Amino acid sequence: MTLRASLLRDLENPNLSVDSRAELCCDVARDFENKGQYDAACKALNDYWSCIGEKPNVANLEPNAAGELLLRAGVLTSIIGNQRQIPEAQETAKDLLTQSHTIFESRQNNKKTAEARMELALCYWRTDDLNEARDFLNEALSVLTIDSELKAKAILRLSIVEHSAERDQKAFRLLTKHAPLFLRINNHTLRGSYHVTLGDRLENLAESGHHSDYVDRALIEYAAASYHFELAEHRPYLANVETNLGYLYFKIQRFEEAKEHLDRARRIYVTIKDPRRAAQVDETRARILLQEGRIAEAERVARSAVRVQENGANITLLTEALITYGKVLARCEKYRASLATFRRAIELSESAGLMNSAAQAALTAFREIGEHMAVAEHGQILYGGPLGQYKLLREREAIKLALEQAKGSVTDASRILGTSWQGLAYALRTRHKELLNDRTPVRPRRQKR
Repeated sequence: MTLRASLLRDLENPNLSVDSRAELCCDVARDFENKGQYDAACKALNDYWSCIGEKPNVANLEPNAAGELLLRAGVLTSIIGNQRQIPEAQETAKDLLTQSHTIFESRQNNKKTAEARMELALCYWRTDDLNEARDFLNEALSVLTIDSELKAKAILRLSIVEHSAERDQKAFRLLTKHAPLFLRINNHTLRGSYHVTLGDRLENLAESGHHSDYVDRALIEYAAASYHFELAEHRPYLANVETNLGYLYFKIQRFEEAKEHLDRARRIYVTIKDPRRAAQVDETRARILLQEGRIAEAERVARSAVRVQENGANITLLTEALITYGKVLARCEKYRASLATFRRAIELSESAGLMNSAAQAALTAFREIGEHMAVAEHGQILYGGPLGQYKLLREREAIKLALEQAKGSVTDASRILGTSWQGLAYALRTRHKELLNDRTPVRPRRQKR
């Protein structure tokens, strides 16, 4: 008998107390959550909670049952609100989770207090408030001193927050340090989440040029994640793995395999009504179409992805969609629109403190429209020559990122930026002297005899 069947049978007991019945309904809801069946989880709470946006009825419940009901309602509000881009859903979730946290803390229930903090952290992460998210998770971990599934989940979420803060090395160290804990866990959803998160970090580090074998290792981790999510019957997470596989195959130029995985992911996201993730898949599909020379199709798909992400609250996903759309517009020779799109990506990234994303947007702009940046609008020059007073495309960040990718080689960095070696060397000597230490030392030429 499955856990859910056992719980549903227990609910048929006419002698259950009011509090026991509420707690059993919460257990059923949690079981549905673990399989990604969030609508079914909401229905399990129908006797106490009508819909997202409404407060659960806890009037006749003792504190522990009330705290658990508030916790489950807060978790589901955050997840579904994020999927369906429901306005103010994360703030509503925070209120419910804070009430739950207050109840458990007053009763000195450290485990449930830590769980509420972890769920609050996820709400803050979803609204790009990374410092708050990190603080809540560290507070939870300070209480969870014994290895458990809850501690593993907190570590996993902390690594995701560190990645969002562009600290991939720290996230990777966190995951590898606690690998034995995850390998001891029997929860397939949590095990799969560990493997996919580790795969993500390996992929990011491979992109940074740390280890050439990280791509192969990432593929192995994704395969392990897929295995566990299949066993857990967790379709949303399975779709996430398919998305990651599609993106990785795209990066290694295996387009047909990439499209196969992306199409599977998109079908799942449409079925579970997650337009934001479907748009993330579309952003990658637009990149593939662009590589295949299908520019008109790429423009349509990229524009649609931006439109969906604009309705959400995730700055990172919107910035990624804008960078791709700016690139597509440049290939369509719509240089003014492309420039405006890149500029918006830069401004959004900077406002969120995501400087690597801002630099990536600037670098892509230099690559795509470097020779078309002197654009006139209403008689005013928006950008011309070197950076000038507008600092529109953050030349310094673009050069710094190019030098990092080129491991200090000015010759290779100039190719990345789409400019001449002489032009980049001049910019370093004059406008950006502080970046001279980032380049490899100039080797003196051997004198001809």
